[in-house]
Formats: sequence, structure tokens, C-alpha cells
Amino acid sequence: MSISINNAIDIAKMRIAGRLGAEVLDYITPFVVHGVTTDALDKLCHDYIVNVQQAVPAPLNYAPDGHTPYPKSICTSVNHVICHGVPGDKVLKNGDTVNIDITVIKEGYHGDTSRMFHVGEVSIQAKRLSELTYKAMWLGINQVKPDASLGDIGYAIQSFAEKNGFSVVREFCGHGIGKVFHTEPQILHYGRPGQGLKLKAGMIFTIEPMINAGKRDIKQMPDGWTIVTKDRSLSAQWEHTILVTETGYDVLTLSAGSPATPQLI
Repeated sequence: MSISINNAIDIAKMRIAGRLGAEVLDYITPFVVHGVTTDALDKLCHDYIVNVQQAVPAPLNYAPDGHTPYPKSICTSVNHVICHGVPGDKVLKNGDTVNIDITVIKEGYHGDTSRMFHVGEVSIQAKRLSELTYKAMWLGINQVKPDASLGDIGYAIQSFAEKNGFSVVREFCGHGIGKVFHTEPQILHYGRPGQGLKLKAGMIFTIEPMINAGKRDIKQMPDGWTIVTKDRSLSAQWEHTILVTETGYDVLTLSAGSPATPQLI
């Protein structure tokens, strides 16, 4: 397994790409309202990335092995959609939850981040799932430091989610990122302390737990991209891109509009 250790130039470029990704989420926030289509959100984000940021939306025409090219510039995963929801004529309505996943390419480097959005007033369960998923991501991030293991990250997320009655999706995970969109290492959101690869300063990867209100089982839709909960229970996801530093971690996908870091116990 070849893991990239980024140099100072790489890290500086990744800081820029990461901030731009987060700023797309800041930009789109006021548009996530009752009556908007996910296609309209996609077009707004696409135009902002291309025309304002002078960057490239990484998902557009992305085609890993075995997949048809992804047809849109962002992912919009609504309610029971776990990830990779393809924008279209879906109209958001009050009570919906939606994850918007953004990856921008700036000067060849990828900045990858996602947030949950609530349309109007959502259910207590939806709010709790979103808040606990956010905290689970940060509990995972808080494990990051040199010589910690990937299992430490996964265990922190899994144990917290399951203790609160939720389940962790296992088929999709975080990933190394830089000049390549998805690379090693794979960052599982479940695991055992002390197991797996040891972290080293200079590594950059995403932590992006997908947590379901019901069972963890998934189903792929006929479009080949959209992944939903098999039992149609709600799902939530948050994502940041993380740098391993000499003393701990640095979150590369923060911006003026990023939600506050939760209190971690």
C-alpha cells in the first residue's frame, strides 16, 4: 500500500482546495429551502465553482472502474439516501434532510467536504441523527495524530454511534486525497483501537462517517450511483479533509460558515 506523505507545497495547495470546497457549502446554504430542486442546487454550485472560484467540480464525469461517468457537479443525498445522490428534479420540502457533498479541484489538488442541511423544521430523530453524526466525525478527527492507528478513528466513530442506537455504514469510507480524488489509505468508520495502519505526519485523508437511524444495510439504485438504506431509514453524513501534523491534526476544509466544533467528552 503506497501512502503519500505530502510536502509543504502539497499542503499549501490542499489548504486552498479545502477552503474552496467549504466555501461552496457556505455559498449554497441560503438556497437549500422548501421548493428548490436538487438540480438547481447543482447548477448554482457548478457555476460558483467554475466562474467564481476558477476551479473544477471533481464529481462531474468522474468514472472510477465499473461506473458510468457521474453526470453532475455535486452529490445531493436526501433523507434515506446514504451517499452519491444524483441531483435531478427532486423538489426539497419542509422536513427533508440533505447531505451536500462538494469536491473542487484547484491547481490539480482536491478539496473534499460535505454537510447536512435541514429544510424547514425536521423531525426530532432527523435532528438527533444529524447532530450525533457530526459529533461522531469530530470524535474520529480527534484521534488523529502521528502513531495513532486507523482503528482508533473507526472505533471512536462506531462506538459512539452504536451507543446512541444508530448504525455505521461499512461499504463506504474515507480516503486519502491530494492530486488524486480517491487514494490510499481507506479510512473505515468502524474498527478496533490500535489496529491498522499507523498515521504519519504529512498524510491527508477524509473522515466522512455515514450513519443510519435504522440498520446499516444498503442498496444501490439503478442509476449505478445512488446508495440508500435498505430499510428506508434516515441516513446522515458529514465530511472533512484532515492533515496529520507533527503534533496532531489540522482540518483543511473549514471556512467562515463552517458549523462550530462540538463539545467532545
